[in-house]
Amino acid sequence: MIIIFLIAILFAKFRGCEIKPAFKSVALYPPFIFEIIYLVLQVFVMTANYDVIVFAEIFKKMYLLSFLVPIIMLKLYKPGLIGSAFIVAGTAMNNFVIALNNGKMPVFPTLTYLTGYVKSDTFERINDIHVLGNADTKMIILADIFDVGWSILSIGDILIHSFAGIIVYFAIVELNKRKDEGFTLRPLILKPRQTEN
Repeated sequence: MIIIFLIAILFAKFRGCEIKPAFKSVALYPPFIFEIIYLVLQVFVMTANYDVIVFAEIFKKMYLLSFLVPIIMLKLYKPGLIGSAFIVAGTAMNNFVIALNNGKMPVFPTLTYLTGYVKSDTFERINDIHVLGNADTKMIILADIFDVGWSILSIGDILIHSFAGIIVYFAIVELNKRKDEGFTLRPLILKPRQTEN
C-alpha cells in the first residue's frame, strides 16, 4: 500500500537517510513494481471493474514474496523476521474476526463512498469474503474499519502491510550504510541544544 511506502521513506529521510539509493537499487525494484500494479488494480476497482478481484489473493502472495528480493540481496534477515511476525499477528486477527462473523470480513465504508471505491451494490457484485458490516458484527474493532478512501483496512491488515514498511525502511538504511561506511541514523528524539553561559 502506497501510504506504508511513503511513511517508510519519510521516516528514513527523517532519520537522515538519502532516498536516491533506494530508487537506484535493483533490490527494491520488485516491491516498487508490485506497488505500481497495486495502484492500477485500485483504479480498476474504483471504476467498478471488479473482474480483477479474482486475482487479489494471488497478487497479495506475489506482492509479499517480492520482498524476498531486498531481504536476500541486502541481508535484511532481522527486519524480515520482525515483519513476518507482523504478518502472522495480522493474519491471526483477521482470521479471528472472520471466524466470529460466519466466515465473512465485515467492512464499514465511509470515505470510500465519497471516492467511488465502494458503491451501494459493491458487496453484492463482488461476492467474496467481505460483507457490509452492521450492528450484529462481532469484534467490530478488528473488522475493516479504517477507511482511507481507496481501501478499507482492519488492524490486522495494517499489521500485514507494516511488513512492507519495515523492509523498505531497513533497505534504505542498509543502502545508505553501504554507500557511506560512517553513516549513522539521526536519533529519534533530538536533544535540546546546550547554551553557553
